[in-house]
Amino acid sequence: MLDAQQWIRLAAHEDRGNGTNMDADAVRKLVHRFDPKDSTEIEAVCAKLRPLGEAVLPFFREAFPNIRHWQGHAAMIYYATPFARTNDDAFELGVLACKDRSRQVCYRGCALLAYSLRREALPFLRSLLNHPDSKTVEDARAAIDAIEHRNHNYFIDRSHTGRITWDVASDRL
Repeated sequence: MLDAQQWIRLAAHEDRGNGTNMDADAVRKLVHRFDPKDSTEIEAVCAKLRPLGEAVLPFFREAFPNIRHWQGHAAMIYYATPFARTNDDAFELGVLACKDRSRQVCYRGCALLAYSLRREALPFLRSLLNHPDSKTVEDARAAIDAIEHRNHNYFIDRSHTGRITWDVASDRL
């Protein structure tokens, strides 16, 4: 497993010279800008981090507990979702999101775990089945269903119609 600085070097190398040459401190500073409620600011930060791909995920995981606003948490989880099947930091962000007080962040956490299709997510999701918010309980059930059926689309297509698909692209941010 690569450490955060090795990921940054790898990402900068793979960047093919489009200007992404950030050290770990520069990435940390950008990640901490996920804290405002202003989605425009968060989108601007995402645009700067996009070339780093999954290399930014260890920084998200480190910063997540210190980000105060749900908008920043939700954006981090949205960014991490495409990497949930292959990256442990993305998966752990999903687990952290499921413990968040915000309904929107819990939803994104359940979605990330559903997309991961990892069976080790099931205990975390089952713990949400007694959550006081009924929407969070529904989201946890849908994520469990998706994982048990090995079909991430079931998180969105809760009636299993086959007419609704969920395309998770890593280049969407």
